Amino acid sequence: MDLMRKLELLADAAKYDVACTSSGSDRGAVRGRLGATQAAGCCHSFTPDGRCISLLKVLMTNVCAYDCAYCSSRCSNEVERAAFQPRELADLTIEFYRRNYIEGLFLSSGVLSTPDYTTELMIECLRILREEYGFRGYIHAKTVPGTSPELVDVMGRLVDRLSVNLELPSQESLALLAPQKSRQQILAPMRQIAESVAESKETRALARRRNTFYSGGIQRAVGDRPFAPAGQSTQMIVGASPESDFQILSLSAALYRSLSLKRVFFSAYTPVNDDARLPRTDAVQLNREHRLYQADWLLRFYQFDVSEIIDEGSPFLDPDVDPKANWALNHLECFPVEVNTAPYEMLLRVPGIGVRGAQSIVRARRTAQLREQELRKLGIAYKRARFFITCNGSYAGGGVAFEHDALRMQLASPIRGGRHGRRADHVLPGQLSLFEGESFASKAPAVPALPPREKALAEERDALLPEWSMR
Repeated sequence: MDLMRKLELLADAAKYDVACTSSGSDRGAVRGRLGATQAAGCCHSFTPDGRCISLLKVLMTNVCAYDCAYCSSRCSNEVERAAFQPRELADLTIEFYRRNYIEGLFLSSGVLSTPDYTTELMIECLRILREEYGFRGYIHAKTVPGTSPELVDVMGRLVDRLSVNLELPSQESLALLAPQKSRQQILAPMRQIAESVAESKETRALARRRNTFYSGGIQRAVGDRPFAPAGQSTQMIVGASPESDFQILSLSAALYRSLSLKRVFFSAYTPVNDDARLPRTDAVQLNREHRLYQADWLLRFYQFDVSEIIDEGSPFLDPDVDPKANWALNHLECFPVEVNTAPYEMLLRVPGIGVRGAQSIVRARRTAQLREQELRKLGIAYKRARFFITCNGSYAGGGVAFEHDALRMQLASPIRGGRHGRRADHVLPGQLSLFEGESFASKAPAVPALPPREKALAEERDALLPEWSMR
C-alpha cells in the first residue's frame, strides 16, 4: 500500500479522537534542530498574528485486536486496514512540517497484537523524530490501556502531552461496550502519568536552583527530558451509554482533583457501527456535548462546584440555556449585583462576564464609575449581563421583568450578532480534509460564494495540494 493511501485511511480513522487543545508547553527554537512549541496552542488555535496552528492527527495503525462496540476500527469490522512503519510516519511528519502544513503531531493507535507492541512502535517513531531529526515541535500521544509502566515512562519523556482515553463514564458501560478493557487498565497509567508529571516538575525546579536530586538512588541529570510537560488529558464518549450529565461531571471533577488533569474532553457518540449494545439513533448529541464543555469550563475556571451546576434530581443539563445562566436563573435572590462594588467572586457568577471581564471590571472601577458604555469597552457580553447587574444603583435590564420566565426567554433566544468579518462566512463548515473526494466538508450545505480575491487565493491554495511529495 502506498504512503498516501495509508495517510488517507489513518488520518480519517483518527478524527474520532478529540485533540483541539492548547499545547501547554513552551520550547524555543535551537540552532541545528527543527521546530518549537508555544503555550498559545497547537490544534485549531490562532496565534496573535492570525496564523492557524495545526497538528497532523493520525493513527499508527487501524489494525486492532479489540472489539469495542462504538469504534470504527474494531476487529469485527470489515474495513481496509493499514499501518505505518515508525520511520514512514516520522518522515511524513517532518516533510509536512518543512512545508508548513503542520506544527505538531497527534498520535494514537489501534491495538496491534498487544498494547506493549503497539506502544513500542509509537515510541520508535517518536524517538526518530526527537533524536534523529531533532524535532522540537509539539507532540501529543495517546497511551494504549494495558501498556507496561516502563514503556509509559519512556513515551512520556518523548512527548509534550500524554493521555489515556477513559472512554466511558462507568465500569458497567465499559464492560458492556469495551469488554477487552478494564477500569484498572485505564486508571493505572493515568495515576502513573500524574505522579511522573509532578515528580518531573519538582526535579527540574530543584535542578534550576542548582540542587542535586536523587530518586531511588539514581542521580538524575539536569538535561533529562521532562515527563509530559503539558500534562495529561482524557476523553469520554457521551451518548453511547445511559450515564447522566450529573454522573459525567462528577467523574470529571474527581479526575481534576485526584489526577490533576489538564482537560477532560467530551465526544458526542457518532453511530458508525450496527451493534445491539449501542443506542438505536442516528442523532449526534452535539448540543449536549457543548453544554458539558460549558459546565466543565465553570468547574475549572469559575470556582463552581458540580452540586451548584447540576444535581441528581435534575441529572441532565438544560439544552436551551447554558449552565451558568441556568444557575443564575435558579438563584435570582443573589441578583442583581452592583458592578461597581460586587466582589470578584460574584462578578464571575454573572452571565456574560467571564474571567477576563471580571478582572477588567475590578481594575477599571478603581479609577472610574462603570456604566453601560464602559462595560461594553471592557469586552463583556453586555446583552446577557445587563439582566443581572446594576450600574450605580440603576437596573440595566430595561423593560424586562426581573423574574424567572421572562429572563429565561431572553437568555434562551438565539444571539443575533453581526455578520461582518465572521470567519464562518468564508470557511466551509465541517472537518477539514487533506484529500479529494467525499469528506465531511463535501457533505456540508452550500455557503455563500467567496469574494473574487479570496476565491483566487483559495484556488491557488487548492492547486498546490496535489503537489505534496514525500521526497
